[in-house]
Amino acid sequence: MEGLAFIFIVFIGIVGFFMFLYFVPVGLWITAIFAGVKVTIGSLIGMRIRKVPPGVIVNSLITANKAGLKLTANELETHYLAGGNVPNVIRALISAEKANINLDFKQATAIDLAGRDVFEAVQISVNPKVITTPKVAAVAADGIQLIAVARVTVRASIQQLVGGAGEDTILARVGEGIVTSIGSAQSHKEVLANPDKISKLVLSRGLDAGTAFEILSIDIADVDVGANIGAKLQIDQASADLKVAEARAEERRAMAVALEQEMIAKAQEARANVIQAEAEIPKAIAEAFVKGNLGVMDYYKMQNVQADTEMRQSISGTGKSGPNPNQ
Repeated sequence: MEGLAFIFIVFIGIVGFFMFLYFVPVGLWITAIFAGVKVTIGSLIGMRIRKVPPGVIVNSLITANKAGLKLTANELETHYLAGGNVPNVIRALISAEKANINLDFKQATAIDLAGRDVFEAVQISVNPKVITTPKVAAVAADGIQLIAVARVTVRASIQQLVGGAGEDTILARVGEGIVTSIGSAQSHKEVLANPDKISKLVLSRGLDAGTAFEILSIDIADVDVGANIGAKLQIDQASADLKVAEARAEERRAMAVALEQEMIAKAQEARANVIQAEAEIPKAIAEAFVKGNLGVMDYYKMQNVQADTEMRQSISGTGKSGPNPNQ
């Protein structure tokens, strides 16, 4: 039992020793003292309690102190608690100072908290970045399509990093400028002969206004000839006009057919009226006999005249068959 108790006491002692070293980073405190950074043990213990890694703060403070930056542990801890990247800010401040760029700690932390990589921004400010636009298709005044690719050289504007637009805005504005420049050309041959006109026109529009970058140059990397959009549009228009003309012709044909059928119906109606009228002739003759207006001899004379007329028509070939009114 005494052996188990001794082992338990030793275990408790080891755990307590490591917990003491965790909450009281003596080694880190000694490192800070030798580096000439004033950090108290109480501050390091407070960082542990506030769940701030003391190593990040102390090492960043040592780096800043060696670079001649006047910062305090409280400022770095505040930025860490706000969700910032403390080592990245320190690297950005050191790079800006070496490059004679006006960047203070407050501005650097604001850029970092805005979601931008402040260290990368400083690097782009020192060493400009080249952005290649996607293929931009535009049509010249003669209807020929041109496909252009541009390379935009930009430099980060430190003062505009907070609230300024990013690379996507630059690419969109440059693409719009290329389309406008090509569209204003009278012929695609002008663009192919002088592609620098595109870059000059686009560069003169001040496309970097309100962005986090300053456009240094716009170079047309490639210009390819695409489709003949003008001819294609004319073909489509001619095809559409042809369909309209065919539709109108079909409409007129349908109206003519309808009119023809209407006239046929009227002719049939007229023939029916004639037949109906001819059918009334025997009734009229019979009524004339009854009233005494027509005698037998008169009737025979009418029959002879009619037979003579039919014979003459038959001989001349102009006779037409029809119903006999006397039937």
